[in-house]
Amino acid sequence: MKKVNILDRALAAVAPTYAVKRAAARAALSVINSGYGNYGANLTKKSMRGWEFFGGSAKEDIEDNIDVLRQRSRDAYMGVPIAAAALKTKRTNVIAGGLMPTPQVDAEYLHLTEEQSIALHGQIIREFSLWADSSLCDADKMDNFYKLQQLAFLSYLMNGDAVALLPFKDAPEPGQPYTLRVRLIEADRVCSPNLYDRLVPCEVQGYKVQQIVQGVETDADGAVVAYWICNRHPLANTAMAQPGKLEWTRVEAYGKLTGRKNVLHIISRERIGQRRGVPMLAPVLETIKQIGRYTDAEITAAVISSYFTVFVQSQEASDARPFGEMLPPDKLLDAQDKGSIEIGPGFVADLNPGETVQFADPKHPNSGYDKFTDALIKQIGAALEIPQEVMFKLFSSSYSAARGALNEFWRTCNMEREWFASDFCQAVYEEWFAEAVSRGRIQAPGFFTDPAIKKAYTGCTWNGPARTNLNPVQEVDAAIKRVDAGFSTAEQETAQMTGGDYRQNIRQRLTEAKQKGS
Repeated sequence: MKKVNILDRALAAVAPTYAVKRAAARAALSVINSGYGNYGANLTKKSMRGWEFFGGSAKEDIEDNIDVLRQRSRDAYMGVPIAAAALKTKRTNVIAGGLMPTPQVDAEYLHLTEEQSIALHGQIIREFSLWADSSLCDADKMDNFYKLQQLAFLSYLMNGDAVALLPFKDAPEPGQPYTLRVRLIEADRVCSPNLYDRLVPCEVQGYKVQQIVQGVETDADGAVVAYWICNRHPLANTAMAQPGKLEWTRVEAYGKLTGRKNVLHIISRERIGQRRGVPMLAPVLETIKQIGRYTDAEITAAVISSYFTVFVQSQEASDARPFGEMLPPDKLLDAQDKGSIEIGPGFVADLNPGETVQFADPKHPNSGYDKFTDALIKQIGAALEIPQEVMFKLFSSSYSAARGALNEFWRTCNMEREWFASDFCQAVYEEWFAEAVSRGRIQAPGFFTDPAIKKAYTGCTWNGPARTNLNPVQEVDAAIKRVDAGFSTAEQETAQMTGGDYRQNIRQRLTEAKQKGS
């Protein structure tokens, strides 16, 4: 039996209710401080009591903070070099010039001969190029399909997610037999009507809705059923000046009759129940901003310390203009202050008798700047899965270390390329294929009647940029051994090493061989 101390007995006599609460709290602490309660969840250690934590669901932790995260992420991209480097490095290594399709028609299931399969493969590539290589595939008529990939992926990285609509034109335009268009929507435009969420069943613009969070409508089971899209960017100056003019359109996620994807939501979720994406820079925004401030301060201090400035003390007061380089009046930052002196390179100024100038030694550039920023950038790179060597495009370490960094980064790029191709490229490809079949430009019997046949026809792999080869000879030897051992195929190795098409290469080599023989 545990002993009761004097204080507990005294409290029990004069304040029994408080004494009971005190005993209950002590018992609770004895339970809490076990397992994780002794470490990460400890509430009594001095090192942990200062750790503020106020967690919630995906809505409280993510959706309620998403507007600030997006704006800060974009600001960092536009003004902090390391932020721009991180986003552009991911975009270039995942997408580069665009993911190229390689049709994988299931000839066995469709009962096609090898010759028929090869012919169909070539026809699909030609027809898709007719649509994808033209800027008419873009609803804005600015980019072809491969540039749209770059824009969509960079927008996803910067804003956390991106949305694409797949409308059809009423009729084909000159030079383009297809009417399918891709319209990219920036993440901010997908927002709740009147800019506030609905968490309980209600009626919005004549629609009965279960819940709307950040423009994503879900049903009673939590499944996404529609997206609410604003007619313009909520942060645009015109929208802020005329808040009453904002209008929202409800777009169903899937067609009721066909099951067609009306909205492509490019997102990588990190929490169950999450409906909107988190900008890639979100976990490191504070560190990135501090690096930006530190860099700006170092640059300013280094520039000022590089000025050769001389102050001359005269025996008598003088109103004469200082000699040396002077800034014109319209360039002065504080022209209103007559007592202010703005220095510049080679500036020489007169001082009145008795006035002296004392300089603090700035010691800039700071010799520890590189080591300090490198340490922070390593942490940023680890959080973003971008090795420091890749971030700086500097491979000055050993071959094995550089190769290891590239392999780890390439694993990340492969993962992101696969889901981006699934969310965006493959979905667009299937919509284009359906139109090509409906217009009779590609023959695919059973395409619209059997989902299995449709899948057999629309199988496709999306090849991205080639891997960086530090030693091409060793890389080629390893590729040949993998193919010979059956661990890989010539088509896979071609896509990884050059980003090309093995079948097209073979056809081109045959043509070149004939030309040599003639």
